[in-house]
Amino acid sequence: MAKALLSVALCALAFHHRIVARFAGTVASPELPKWVIAAIGTAFIALLLIAVFVLLLDLLMLVAWLLRRRRALTALRAPWIRPGLAGIALLLSVYGTWQAMAVPKVRQVEIAISGLPQAFDGYRLLQLTDLHASRLLTGDWVAQVVAAANAQSADLIVITGDLVDGTVAARAQDVRPLADLRAADGVIAITGNHEYYGQYQAWMDAFRAMGMTVLENGHMRIARDGGALVVAGVTDPAAARYGLAMPDIDAALAGVEADAPVLLLDHRPAAAHSHAARGVALQLSGHTHGGHIVGMDRLVARANGGFVSGLYRVGDMQLYVNNGAGLWPGFATRIGVPSEITVITLRRAAG
Repeated sequence: MAKALLSVALCALAFHHRIVARFAGTVASPELPKWVIAAIGTAFIALLLIAVFVLLLDLLMLVAWLLRRRRALTALRAPWIRPGLAGIALLLSVYGTWQAMAVPKVRQVEIAISGLPQAFDGYRLLQLTDLHASRLLTGDWVAQVVAAANAQSADLIVITGDLVDGTVAARAQDVRPLADLRAADGVIAITGNHEYYGQYQAWMDAFRAMGMTVLENGHMRIARDGGALVVAGVTDPAAARYGLAMPDIDAALAGVEADAPVLLLDHRPAAAHSHAARGVALQLSGHTHGGHIVGMDRLVARANGGFVSGLYRVGDMQLYVNNGAGLWPGFATRIGVPSEITVITLRRAAG
């Protein structure tokens, strides 16, 4: 009976996203108490880690058997090995959930750009991405992120998508602190894929009502002492499922002056090579959450054009992929991949 109950529990855990979506919200936005989401998420990640550890153990045992290393094989069969691995998996999962829910630390990055006007040398951009305001990362958490961002006194704040999980009504209190974001040149945002899962147009209206400039395949020119910097933004490919405007780099750059460096906001990093070919100087992206777990980041990179975290050189363009401030509550773990609020200081490249 105990084994049967355990089997049912493991199956329920493995398919918990669909079960939750059936009875409490959606896959994108589970509408459950924070502690329930955290507990289910911790157990789910522990189950995945146990599966990986057992697979690795079995591979080691196979190698030991093939090489006829009897002593090693006997050691790998010790009765404490599998329970020990399960304990390690659970501890790592608890740590991963704790890190996922932590308020991100500020990361400082300097990026040199060719042709950057002298007036923008030292210009400070603050990038937020993948906040995923939800029943897990609630308004109190968002308020702490906003306070940490405002403390940097950036020249411009850019938000590269996935601000929310859920409908406008469900997240009204959780996103309210975003209206308090402050920067000298304002707050510019683009959409990520998750905005499409919960009333896209209503969210675009809500973000604008909070004082954000939302770029949907458009751009904004920032002038300073005779020089200019162009900030462009594209939509997300998730638009295809909803009959909305797909990412259009041509529309985003239409009318851009030739001598102004272009900073492109694109939630996903995968199209970086085509954007570099269009003369973009710097692309800021998110979406990957840095890969969540060390090791798994290699798989996430393969699904995102080879990009997963940090600064890349793509032809003459530079790409920064932000780990994100938050993450989707359906896979809420960070093990060796910290969240971040990123301050990017632009420098005029020599030569």
